[in-house]
Parts: sequence; structure tokens; C-alpha cells
Amino acid sequence: MTEATDSLIQNLKSKLQYSEPPPELEVVSMTKQFGTFTALDNVSLHLKPGTFHALLGENGAGKSTLVKCIMGFYTPTSGEVLIDKKTRTIDSPRDAHKYGIGMVYQHFTSVPAMTVAENLVLSRFDNSNLIKWKQERDRLNAFMQKAPFQVPLDIPITQLAAGQKQKLEILKQIYLQSRILILDEPTSVLTPQEADEVLGLLREEVTAKRLSVLMISHKFREVMAFADEITVLRKGKLVGSGGVKDLTVSEMSEMMMGEKRETQQVEKIVFPSITPVLEIKDIHANKDNGLEAVAGVNLTVHSGEIVGIAGISGNGQRELVEVLAGQREATGGKVLVNGEVYTATRSQMYRHRVFALPEEPLRNACVPHMSVAENMALRTFDRAPQAKGGVLLVLNAIRDAAKGLISQFSVKTPSPETPVGNLSGGNVQRTVLARELSAEHIKLLIAANPCFGLDFAAVEFIHGQIIEARNRGVAVLLVSEDLDELLKLTDRIVVVSEGKFVYESETKDADFSELGKRMAGH
Repeated sequence: MTEATDSLIQNLKSKLQYSEPPPELEVVSMTKQFGTFTALDNVSLHLKPGTFHALLGENGAGKSTLVKCIMGFYTPTSGEVLIDKKTRTIDSPRDAHKYGIGMVYQHFTSVPAMTVAENLVLSRFDNSNLIKWKQERDRLNAFMQKAPFQVPLDIPITQLAAGQKQKLEILKQIYLQSRILILDEPTSVLTPQEADEVLGLLREEVTAKRLSVLMISHKFREVMAFADEITVLRKGKLVGSGGVKDLTVSEMSEMMMGEKRETQQVEKIVFPSITPVLEIKDIHANKDNGLEAVAGVNLTVHSGEIVGIAGISGNGQRELVEVLAGQREATGGKVLVNGEVYTATRSQMYRHRVFALPEEPLRNACVPHMSVAENMALRTFDRAPQAKGGVLLVLNAIRDAAKGLISQFSVKTPSPETPVGNLSGGNVQRTVLARELSAEHIKLLIAANPCFGLDFAAVEFIHGQIIEARNRGVAVLLVSEDLDELLKLTDRIVVVSEGKFVYESETKDADFSELGKRMAGH
């Protein structure tokens, strides 16, 4: 913890002098059905006063449904919520707030057109129709001076970077003095230092018995570092719970996935000579509003190498990937692939064997109403054996190819004819992965946050596929906001901040602290 954070904790302690510990929260035998689908099946959970509790499970396990029942968004089909051993009816977040429960959601809840100050005042549950702004400004300025991170009060939400927006969501609950805080993937857009600072602050409040935390997380490092206890859900059912100090990561993973899974270390092949595949030379690009997003970056990615670009969302990485994918015009500089000028046309991508795993694949890489088979054929539908003469589609060949890819990449779909938009996020990503990595002689793979929002099994599978591609000699450019992911997979790591590359190192030699500082703009 920094001196500033230590000082903040003392200030908050002096301000939050509660005479009693936080309320005790119990969920007892809760079931939630949506029609014939059972999202929660007789689930119980116990959040003891002054403890930090992690809620684990793969996507679709029922975690979000459970906390939405606690917060009053959903009415459970059966079961109870107990506060201090008394059954409570919680029909809305206002009711939850009345019992001291607040939540930081996975998606931002601030009003984009309003300022930070206006959003903080709006977050209160009082019934006042008159806002005395001078008094409010004094209160907000005093609050921000003690906050663990600074978010300018007068800036509209639309001008905040994603990391600042997430910090504001957490600040709201500190501002509201919630006693039980539910966090849904709270650090996904924070640097490691920011994540540790925020969770460290909350951990201090928990240790001092002023706060209880229930956190949904996919990051074992955070669970092991900050949580006291865990509860694990699988397919809507409670499958395990216990103290963190008594469990290993592999035991937690086994509970979540229903089978014993050993952490596999994929050995990286050392290539005797490496060839430049992607060369980015003084590339400039603008945001949609015309302001500069990429400010003259240079980078080379070689065959058999994974180069990672780290950075908080909004620092130009999205625009850079769009330039490389042919979705945005560069305003300056040039890109070379295999030594030739490259503008990401379909013919160039085919000739140079360039493939991509984009962020938000359902929106950026698929046609939702088209079938899994058709989406898998988007690269090959106009070439034999899936087409005759480049015009006549051979539907049986498209379907047969899809069946093979569905099996090879473990895509869970009722049939090849199922619309890809009907699949889960992980299976949409597997569909794109099958299309992009099944081709022979891949030269360059560009992956942008390929595992964002996916469950543990999908993440493990995609990481394995990326490493295997690298080991075949593929040049890989991996853009990710998850620094743990980059440190695990990459050979070399680069940090982008305000559209510029501000740090570069071989991953094995990278300074973790320096990485975080540069990501935060220091």
C-alpha cells in the first residue's frame, strides 16, 4: 500500500466510525426459475459480518442471478434472504440499500451526459427535490480528497476512460456508505496496481469489521490475495464452499468445472531464426470524433513470437487494431506484412495469411442470424471445395467442414444450422477461433481481448490455441487489458498510453510495478 492509500484508510476510518459490525447476510435455499429453466436450484450462501467472500463459477453458473435476487432485481421462486437472522423482503435496490447492501455492477451505471458530481449526487436514495449545490460541492470535494483515486468532478462521464468509469462505480458505494458491498468483476478494466489498491482498501475496511464484501471474480490471484471464504456454483447449484486458506487454486477450479484439471504449462519452442512478419511504422489514427487516438507508434512482430500490448481501455489500442483489420483508415504511416505494404483488404489477408480474433466477436466477426456453419465459412465460402467457380456454394461441403471444426474446437451447438447468435459468448468465440485458426499456413494472428467475459474453461482453451499457433511459427499480436493474461502468454510486452508506446520489455524481464505505472499514465 502507498502512503497516500494508508492516509486515505485512516481518513475513512475516522469518518466511518460504526458502533456495530456490518449486518450478517444469509441466502437460504434459494431457487429462481425463468419459465421451465432453473437458473438457481436450492442455493445457500452465508456472508459473515466483516468478511471478504468470493463467489465463483463458470459463465451460466448462476452467480449473477443470485446477486440480482439479493439486490431485488429478481424475485426468487423460493427461498429467503436473511439480514441479521431476520427474513427480509427485498423488491428493489432501494430496499437493498435500506439494509446496507450496495452493488458495483459489471456494466457501468452512470448517466453518460452528466458529470461525475451529478452522478454521485444522483446515486443517493434520498427524496430531496432541491439540491443545494454549494453544500453538495463542499461535501464532494472533501470526499474526493480522501478517495483512493481521483476522478474529476466536473467532467462528463462520456469523457472518462473505462478505468475511471469503473473507479467511479466503486466510489459511489463508498460515498453511500454501504455496509455490505457486492462486486461483480470489479477490476476488469483496472491496472494491477489500481486493482490491488482498491481491493486492498476494501480489505482493510473488512478487516476492521466496518464492511463485508461479496465479490464475483474470475481472477484466482485476487481471490487468493483478498478473500476469506468462497462459495462455488455450477449449473445453478451449490457445489462447494470453504476457507481460502484451506483450498488450492486447482481445488477451486475442480469444484467449478466438475472435473480435475491440472494447470498445463505449454512449452514454447525456441526458433533459431525469426523473421519480421508485421511491421507497424509511425502509424497515426483518429478516434471517431476526429481527435488523435494513435500517435505515431512503431512495432515489429516476428514469426514464432507473441507480442502483447497492455493498456487501460481508451488509450488507442482499439483504433490500432481496427487499422490492422482494415476497419479504420490510418492518417499517417504504413503497415508492412511479410515486407509488403498492407492495407488489410480481403485479398491481402488471404495472400499474407492474416487472421484475427476480434473483441466482441458477435458484433465484429459474426453475422448473428446466420448459422454456425455459415459463419465458419466466411473465410472460405468462395473457394473450392465450398464453392464452384467462386459463385456456386456447395452447401454439403460447408456443412461437413463445420462439423469437423465443431468437433475439433469443442463448440457446443445444437447443430451446424443453429444461428450463431443463439450460442453462449464462449461458444461464439470458439466458432471464430475455429474459423481463424483452422486454416493451414497462418502467418499472422491479431487477437484483441479474446477472453474478455469468458469462463475459465473457454479462457484455458483459447490460451492453449494461441500458444500452439505461436509454436507453429505464427506471429501473434495480442492486445489485452488483462495484464495477468499478457504476462502468462507473451514473449514481449508493450504498454500503450494516450496513443503512444511508453514501455517495452521482454516479458521475462518486465518490471511489474513499472508496467502498472505506465499503464496508469505515470
